[in-house]
Amino acid sequence: MNNILKAATALCLSLGAAVACAQNPLNFGSNIKTADPSARVWADGKLYLYTSHDEECQADFHMKDWHAFSSTDLVNWTAHGAIFSLEQLSWADNYAWAPDAVYKNGKYYLVFPAGTGFKDRVNPEKSTKWMGIGIAESDSPTGPFKDMIDAPLWRTPYANDPSMFIDDDGKAYLYFHGMNSDYQVVEMADDMRSIKGDFYKMDMGGYEPKMEGPWIFKRKGIYYFTMPENNRVLSYYTATSPKGPWKYQGVIMDEENNANNHHSIVEYKGQWILFYHRWLKDESSSCHKKQRYSTAEYLTFNEDGTIQKVQRTAQGVSDFAARVKAAPKAK
Repeated sequence: MNNILKAATALCLSLGAAVACAQNPLNFGSNIKTADPSARVWADGKLYLYTSHDEECQADFHMKDWHAFSSTDLVNWTAHGAIFSLEQLSWADNYAWAPDAVYKNGKYYLVFPAGTGFKDRVNPEKSTKWMGIGIAESDSPTGPFKDMIDAPLWRTPYANDPSMFIDDDGKAYLYFHGMNSDYQVVEMADDMRSIKGDFYKMDMGGYEPKMEGPWIFKRKGIYYFTMPENNRVLSYYTATSPKGPWKYQGVIMDEENNANNHHSIVEYKGQWILFYHRWLKDESSSCHKKQRYSTAEYLTFNEDGTIQKVQRTAQGVSDFAARVKAAPKAK
């Protein structure tokens, strides 16, 4: 972390959570490393972030649990700790990567990737790594969650980075990054414990770059398919259906230092927010290398529904409460 952000973090922690600290990355009240923030707004009026958890100086993304944080002003956060872990799974023992969460049938569902085996980066042909997507449910947005099916939703294709979208008609669609199967979607069964029908290969208008971490949302009748293009640049498509056909619209956020990105986009109290992670150096860390932190910026739409490019900032959404107060009231 650079000296300015490091000092801001120290000041915030010393003053306590009641102080509205202006900073990016987000201040969760500790030096926890988090990535892949999935933002959801529930009926209690709070915004929740579901994140993967980078262990300090971890080796090659060998991650063990998922965390949740909640806030009403995007500055002061309540840390709910590890809400689910690999120890609760019988079918996976590694790779607790990017999660998502949805609410349906009076339950909260945590959808997550996990896997087994070893990835040999030097000799890929020797790799035994496999990943699948699981789903757990709870009566509370912060758990306890339980894997009710005791298995991944499917075993082939290899898949991770799930993103769930529930349309206005209640249908739940699951998008993901998969081996030789990107730009596919599958509908969830009504009980949210299995998939319904076959995978559907979407029409992306002839442009299908390497991708991971899709995120889908709807605004004013337009569906948005957003993703880290080539795992680095955040870009997006639009459509009039959750299954496309999609039209490529361009870049939301440029890459930073050739590092991967993973994001979510949500409207909260009339403001559209982009959550993502940055790779920053923490000088107090024993490994002295860049690690991942969850961050946030405002997202602005043009009149035609296209998205203005977002710049990374140190202040992020620290003035969120003031913006909400100053915004014109809906009539």
